[in-house]
Amino acid sequence: MKEPYIWDNYSDQPYPLKDKAYKKRMRKSQLFSLVKTFFISLFVLPFSIIMTPFVKRKKINSNDFFSLGIDFEREPKETIEMLSELDIERVLLRIKLWEMDKLPLLREFILLCKDKKITLKILQDREHVEDLLLLQKDLETIFSTLSPYVDMFEIGSTINRAKWGFFSVDEYIRFYQVAYNLKKSKFKDIKLIGSGVIDFEYHFTAHTLFNSLEYRFDGTSSLLYVDRRGAPENMQMGFTLQDKISLLSTMVWLSPKSEHELHITETNWPISGTAPYAPTSEYECVSEELYADFMLRYHLLALASQQVDSISWHQLIASGYGLVDARDGLRKREAFEVYKYMLKTLKNAQFLRLDIKREYYILQFLVENQLVQIHWSLKPTTLKRESFFEKVCSYSGKEIKNETLHIGSSPLYIFIENETKKKDLGEV
Repeated sequence: MKEPYIWDNYSDQPYPLKDKAYKKRMRKSQLFSLVKTFFISLFVLPFSIIMTPFVKRKKINSNDFFSLGIDFEREPKETIEMLSELDIERVLLRIKLWEMDKLPLLREFILLCKDKKITLKILQDREHVEDLLLLQKDLETIFSTLSPYVDMFEIGSTINRAKWGFFSVDEYIRFYQVAYNLKKSKFKDIKLIGSGVIDFEYHFTAHTLFNSLEYRFDGTSSLLYVDRRGAPENMQMGFTLQDKISLLSTMVWLSPKSEHELHITETNWPISGTAPYAPTSEYECVSEELYADFMLRYHLLALASQQVDSISWHQLIASGYGLVDARDGLRKREAFEVYKYMLKTLKNAQFLRLDIKREYYILQFLVENQLVQIHWSLKPTTLKRESFFEKVCSYSGKEIKNETLHIGSSPLYIFIENETKKKDLGEV
């Protein structure tokens, strides 16, 4: 990564561009593309909102739904051990185009994950955005080396932030077309997803999904962060998280440019007291307890939408926002156990329904012929333990035997007694 771009190893992202004159000059050079983005979104977004009620939900495979972001260079031995402990089916890895020399190391790590489905996010820099021949050469090397082991490649990331190297959607489209042309000519079996727009800025996504240029996505990716709004249930411009997912899914469904697949390839909340590792200011940070609550609820709401094919928790080891704090050895946060229990409980789960009443949420799944309810409330309340509650567990899997259940920010798992089992025991 060359000046004026500088990578922040603490928060795993580029530093903001400090050269304001350069930034202004580059934005001005892409004015035509920015105008196109405005007019395309002016039509696409209102029409998509109108069409949202008509998009059918899919049947999401919960085994493929859960994914975990991994830094393959960060404590690889311990990472493999923790992946085994979590028993997760899908992981997301990242490679930086300005670090092609690390490709053999990445391949070695991927071979250790050969029982997992791998999503590989290819991170761009300005040099590869400007030099498309260099991009073609390096993408061909990546595809040749890793395509037998990678389930899908995410081409580019965070395309609507100048510090990541793109100044317009047109620049991203030219970048993506290099990968798409390689797929058509030499790597017909690889799966390519894009465009990796961050946050609720769907005008950029609209431009990538609706235009006359020649390319297609095998699925659409999004970095749908909601951390600046606080809790995942909070609204932004009248849209809840589920509304944002529904609108994005509708755009993908309507688009001639993408298969109807939606992958959220990054989401997290920054954790308080972790500067300089936190990717935002302290104002947006939350406690470790709220981090676990919010991330769990985000995943549950996304799964309940039945419109998201996979979602990647970003990420395993990251002191400012991950499941494991690496500042003083490796310390598993409470969220690690929360994630582990969610994976264990909801693998092979069939979504049934979501009920919301006066900020009280009840999710229902069928898991191996047993009804599982997950309760949480934005306003702390109590629930009397019913006779048909076979077992009640905390969000990290600890059994709760109290007669009065306290329902609040941390979801509770309630396992409903199986009627067939009761009959077999002669109880009915």
